[in-house]
Amino acid sequence: MEAHAGGRDLIFLDESGFAPTMPTGYTWSRVGQRAVVPKEDTQDRRVNVLGAQVVGTGPDLLWQRTSGKIDAGMLLEFVLVRLAGLGGGAAVLDLAADGVGVDAIPVCERRRPCTIVLDNASAHVARAFKGRRRQLAKIGVDLFYLPPRSPELNDIELIWRQAKYQDYPQRAQTSIDAIGEAVDRAMTRQRDRIRQSATNFTRAA
Repeated sequence: MEAHAGGRDLIFLDESGFAPTMPTGYTWSRVGQRAVVPKEDTQDRRVNVLGAQVVGTGPDLLWQRTSGKIDAGMLLEFVLVRLAGLGGGAAVLDLAADGVGVDAIPVCERRRPCTIVLDNASAHVARAFKGRRRQLAKIGVDLFYLPPRSPELNDIELIWRQAKYQDYPQRAQTSIDAIGEAVDRAMTRQRDRIRQSATNFTRAA
């Protein structure tokens, strides 16, 4: 309720992986002909994506991709810079949380506090991230952990499903760069739908 009233942003956060060959839900072929689906080698060619779906007065979708592992350090920087608007990231978190030099530090570009909903993945509960929980709260970022084994409670799961099966039509990619470009196209389509739906809702109201 507070999110929709504009008093707080609600943000669903999660990670997902995109492989050189994505699962094929269905396909078609001519009668009597066997469908052949290309398959690429997956060795060291996976792209991992950290995403955040913003719910409330300004619905949006933000993401960051990497060919490496998403660890607690990367997660913390994403939350601080992309979601909280803390330009200096973890390097100035201590100062911002203590109220030191706040005039020179962009503590929160949104001007509203936010609650981040996330599961209990290893990066989410690592000390390097969860150990900063009190400092995050001081700059307006609260963490809300979902119960174990409850992915259905995280709204961004639908974004991953649609991005992979609706907006990722070419199922096999031949390079890391090609996977990254396909991911960006799929996520951009998802983001545009979210923004457009919000615009249409505002006009209808």
